[in-house]
Amino acid sequence: MDKILEAVVMSSYPNNVKQGLVRRVIEAAKQPMDSEQCWSMLELSTKLYLTGDTKYKREIGKEVLEVYGHYHPEEFEEFFNVRFLLSLLQEGYGPLGKRSHYVLDYIQLGLQFVLESPSANSIFSLLRIEVLRKVCERPSPKQCAKICRLLTQHPQCIPTGKHQLLFCQQLIRCIGQFQCVSEGEEEIMEFLEQVNKVSGLLQRIWRTQTSAILPSLKELFAIISSTEEQEAPSNALASVVQFVPLELMDGVIRNLTNDDSITDVQMMMAIGRMIDWVSWPLGKNIDKWIIALLKGLAAVKKFSILIEVTLSKIEKVFSKLLYPIVREGALSVLQYMLLSFQHSHEAFHLLLPHIPRLVASLKKEDSNSATSSLEQLAELIHCMFFRFSGFPDLYEPVLEAVKALPIPNEDRIKHLLGQNAWTSQKNELASFYPRLASKSETGKIGLINLGNTCYMNSIIQSLFMASDFRHSVLNLTEGNSQPLMTKLQWLFAFLEHSQRPAISPESFLSASWPPWFTPGAQQDCSEYLKYLLDRLHEEEKTGKRIYQKLKESSLMSQAVEHHYLNKTLIEKMFGGKMMTKIRCLKCLNVSSREEAFTDLSLAFPPSDMNVRGSTSIVPVEEIGPQFIEPPENAGQLMGSPWIQRKAPKASDHAAPSVSVETLGFQEPGEAANPVRDNDVGVDAAKDPLSTFGEQACAPKDSRSVPDLINYFLSPERLTAENKYHCEKCASLQDAEKVAELTEGPHYLILTLLRFSFDPRTMKRKKILDNVSIPVVLKLPILVAPEETEEVCRRGKDGAVPGSGFMTVVYDLCSVVVHSGISSESGHYYCYSRECTDTGPHGQPRDGVPKPASDKQLDFEIQWYLFNDTRVSFSSFESVSNVTSFFPKDTAYVLFYRQRPGRQSCLLHEALAEAGRLHGEPSLHKDLMEAISKDNILFLQEQEKEARNRAAYISALPKSPLWWRDLDRDKDDDSSSGGCSPAAGGGGSGSFHGLVF
Repeated sequence: MDKILEAVVMSSYPNNVKQGLVRRVIEAAKQPMDSEQCWSMLELSTKLYLTGDTKYKREIGKEVLEVYGHYHPEEFEEFFNVRFLLSLLQEGYGPLGKRSHYVLDYIQLGLQFVLESPSANSIFSLLRIEVLRKVCERPSPKQCAKICRLLTQHPQCIPTGKHQLLFCQQLIRCIGQFQCVSEGEEEIMEFLEQVNKVSGLLQRIWRTQTSAILPSLKELFAIISSTEEQEAPSNALASVVQFVPLELMDGVIRNLTNDDSITDVQMMMAIGRMIDWVSWPLGKNIDKWIIALLKGLAAVKKFSILIEVTLSKIEKVFSKLLYPIVREGALSVLQYMLLSFQHSHEAFHLLLPHIPRLVASLKKEDSNSATSSLEQLAELIHCMFFRFSGFPDLYEPVLEAVKALPIPNEDRIKHLLGQNAWTSQKNELASFYPRLASKSETGKIGLINLGNTCYMNSIIQSLFMASDFRHSVLNLTEGNSQPLMTKLQWLFAFLEHSQRPAISPESFLSASWPPWFTPGAQQDCSEYLKYLLDRLHEEEKTGKRIYQKLKESSLMSQAVEHHYLNKTLIEKMFGGKMMTKIRCLKCLNVSSREEAFTDLSLAFPPSDMNVRGSTSIVPVEEIGPQFIEPPENAGQLMGSPWIQRKAPKASDHAAPSVSVETLGFQEPGEAANPVRDNDVGVDAAKDPLSTFGEQACAPKDSRSVPDLINYFLSPERLTAENKYHCEKCASLQDAEKVAELTEGPHYLILTLLRFSFDPRTMKRKKILDNVSIPVVLKLPILVAPEETEEVCRRGKDGAVPGSGFMTVVYDLCSVVVHSGISSESGHYYCYSRECTDTGPHGQPRDGVPKPASDKQLDFEIQWYLFNDTRVSFSSFESVSNVTSFFPKDTAYVLFYRQRPGRQSCLLHEALAEAGRLHGEPSLHKDLMEAISKDNILFLQEQEKEARNRAAYISALPKSPLWWRDLDRDKDDDSSSGGCSPAAGGGGSGSFHGLVF
């Protein structure tokens, strides 16, 4: 019968004909037959099953074996003996030998017929040893899956005792070497099924033998932490972790993170490879294990590992959000990585180029998964905006991408940041602040944030960019007995000459720290600036002069020298004077008092108050208060606080006493319009805001800096509880108070009073109104009659005979921005540029400065954005629009520099002469040596850091192809199906990229 069957199977008949003949042979086999015939048929069926070159032949062999096993059990048991099975497992079968792929299938098929036989136990014992040996030989995923299928169906064959533990460990080793060599989707699905079959067996063993779990995990960690492997272990190991009971997580993580035998390199290798597991599809709890290990490392302060791993892996994790099948786990890991990485913006900024593209892809997908992920991603992004403000140039494209998505409230943001931070002690991360490989491309140097010290950093950078002040400080002579100014000189010198990308202002902070400030808490930068300037002024005022170069100048007359050398440097650079006048409305007596100032604090006018007056710019001769009748002798009015006006009606608002002007850009094609002798400087028919151009144009109901100054200079009525005590009347009387500027400072500092105390909440609240900032500002300065006549005769500064005022022009040079809604929190950064007398203004000719167009002024002088350690190029457009894009980012302190003119010409000429005589400031020997030594030290640190970093980076698992996920989505809009980035499936290439 075996000959007939073999002839039929080997014949060239069609399969349907063969099937009929085979069916007869199988039916005949169900009848009693002799042992020899049975043996022959079993040999033939074994041959067909193990060596058949077609699926049909193997199916025939299987059917015959099943019939003989069922109807001839004794003969089958005799044939299917231990010696035969051992030969199959060790040597294979027939000409294929060990290359026979179906031995395990054959054994699994035959076992069901010998389970009750006397030889069963011997067979089980043999298989328990042989499967362990097979696994140690590292079979392919397909063969390993067959072993596990056999053991799952016949658990009696699973190794026991110590061999069982060894078997689990070796099985994990096998999984670690699994690789899918095909990119076809069917092959990948088959590979995933094979991996699940293997990991499923581990789960079965662990359920019955929990003592095997921890040794198995130890083996798993040994694999993923190894630094000696030529190839990275397979991501299929993720399938093992998903079956570990979560109740063991805390203990496992605690043991790992406190094991002194595990080096940092091994730990970084392990966590890096675990993070790669987010690309493993359908894995459960993988994200929980990754996050638990990250938290465990934070608990033992392994911050260097966390930083390196986060920076090297976060982009790859982010790219997996494209794939619905792994999106949930990837998003969980991404959220923790970002929310915990709070000491630096580096991790978040790595993602900025990719966010708009991902958001567009998720919107296009239009699924529940995509919608949920978009909302969570938007919440995450706003948390990062809140934590790392001060990067408007980088954030604008991202903000545009997520503008239609919900914005979390501040309490929610603080909750998320608070519960995910690595540590509550910020000083523990002080040595891990962003490592910048080299100086900014701007050539400028940043300042390290020492723990909520951005308020100081922004002020220091603004003062440093005030070039006249900087040069004066750097020219400070050695041994000047001014300790704080000396520290500022050293800080400026390092900002000017250091090779470091950023320096620490720790020494200056400790020296300039206001005693009432709370360490580590956010402070008001304006308050700090006032305190700093006052300290510097008082220090010099005690007799310690520093401005020796002006004294040595032979160009200055004795009177002028005496005038300027009697001033401190702070007074020369930032000091102005203001006249406050109060007129009693009963007796018309006027009292006045002149005060010095270093900054003007500008309050916001009531929302219903119009401080602009008409839409035209008021000519200088029309400037002045409006409530006093002219005396009989008009000459008495020269320099008087009130100029000829009609008395106001009771229903009228008090009009501003002066009008502040802005200058703007010329339209394309127009000639530059320099400030003429007696000209205000712009078309009088234009609105002060509209003349500035689109960049500074604000909504009609918004405020401008001139509005706030006009409000500051407008008359104030003193009535009711605020009545004025008139000395002449000897009683309290209604009065009018007005302030006038009598001397404009070289650098005008304006503080916008955005913080007010709210008695209901007992907190300081912030006024978030947008304020448009002019790049050029014209201030009216009250002058004495004889000065007015001289100015008019010489044709300077736009003074008009009889007005009592002259115009002083200021150029914007720094803007300190506060990001946040409270003075006790938030972040400070600043925009700055260097304004000098050379450049756009040209060289003075005949004693008259040569102004340039304002368009020249803005675009020829580069703007910079200083945000702690980061310095980048910027523009006035960014300055103007920052609040439009980021409502909580508002201008707070402004620095303007006075253009050369009559009032300031002496100081300007002295500064220019000092510059010509001495060139760049020459630093004294000790300071130059300190900078030189620090630069050498920095180079040595760079070399050491490079070596250490190379060791860390070389230990990290390589992920060279992560960016293809995002690039593929950008270029391929036609993919569809269950695994594509857009809809969850598509081409085989995209799915292969996901898993591997």
